[in-house]
Amino acid sequence: MAIKRGVSLYSYQQSQFFKKMDWKDQVREVREGLGADGVEIIDEATIRDYPFPSDQFVYEWHNYLARYRCKAITMDVYLDTMQWRDHVMNHEEAAERLKFDIMIAAKLGFRNVRCLCAVPIDVIEMALPTAEKYDVRIGKEIHAPFPIKRYPEGVTREGMGGFPINDRMCEEIMALADKYHTKYVGLVPDFGIFQHSASQPRIDWQKRHCKYPEAIDFIVQNKLNYSVPEMIRLLQEKYPDEEWHARGWTGIQVEGLMQHESSAQPEDLREIVPYIVSMHGKFYQMTEIPGEPGHYEDKAIDYANPIRVLNQEGFEGYIDSEYEGQRDQQDRGIEFLSDEVEEVRRHHEMLQRLFDTMK
Repeated sequence: MAIKRGVSLYSYQQSQFFKKMDWKDQVREVREGLGADGVEIIDEATIRDYPFPSDQFVYEWHNYLARYRCKAITMDVYLDTMQWRDHVMNHEEAAERLKFDIMIAAKLGFRNVRCLCAVPIDVIEMALPTAEKYDVRIGKEIHAPFPIKRYPEGVTREGMGGFPINDRMCEEIMALADKYHTKYVGLVPDFGIFQHSASQPRIDWQKRHCKYPEAIDFIVQNKLNYSVPEMIRLLQEKYPDEEWHARGWTGIQVEGLMQHESSAQPEDLREIVPYIVSMHGKFYQMTEIPGEPGHYEDKAIDYANPIRVLNQEGFEGYIDSEYEGQRDQQDRGIEFLSDEVEEVRRHHEMLQRLFDTMK
């Protein structure tokens, strides 16, 4: 047995949006274009009439996966806690929604459901009996900037929106699995936790939205020479008519451009491998390795070392490609958008090559 290759159909989001591919085309590409067999979906992006799929959709789903000898690996689920007009979901309601999603996943043949980092541990615990009943594992995603191991004593960090990061998330999930002696709750590490620098699509996006593109180059080239506050003060002095922010949704995001450390280290995986449900193969842009025609890499994310550790620890699950580089290109015309099919094919060239070197 060995690590296996799959694809999150989310990778083909803009091809779906522009009606170049539907989910059937995407499944066919997984098998015929990539020689892979793992399929991951975002529930509401693929399932027609979610959360109440018709019998016809369910039949077509099973028939098409069987036709191309593909396997339904992970269904990504969300808890829209603000879906009601009169109140925000409480934890009990959220658990009922998760239970319902687990039943949908089982109906479609999925082995796992993936929850976001923010889903409270008690919601997962309340849904656990349903997961066991329907033979579907619940995996909580480890997404950047969340770590695998907790921070040193006294160290805290903030995520999006300025909220403190729960650095004990992995410990909580493992403790829950151990408490009930169950395999039906675990973790979905995202390779974004091994991102060590800003991606080229993000750098290019910032340049397009900046009055002074040369300032973006300055940030990237000098990220080790200044702290984020120091860099912002310097930029405000040099370019006072530009909006500079540490993070957020407006202006130029300095902190992301200055990234030089991953939120987790490859060796951190050793402790959690028995709890891994599946993995997200996050990537932003595949570029040809100099001097190695036909071989590709994502320059912003370490893949070789995490795969080495996974192989040494006997991981036999799926890494599902999750292409996100197109999201930093969607401010432009369709003629400038990347070829998602080609990007994913390049990602699978890298995955298979790295798997082969571990044999």
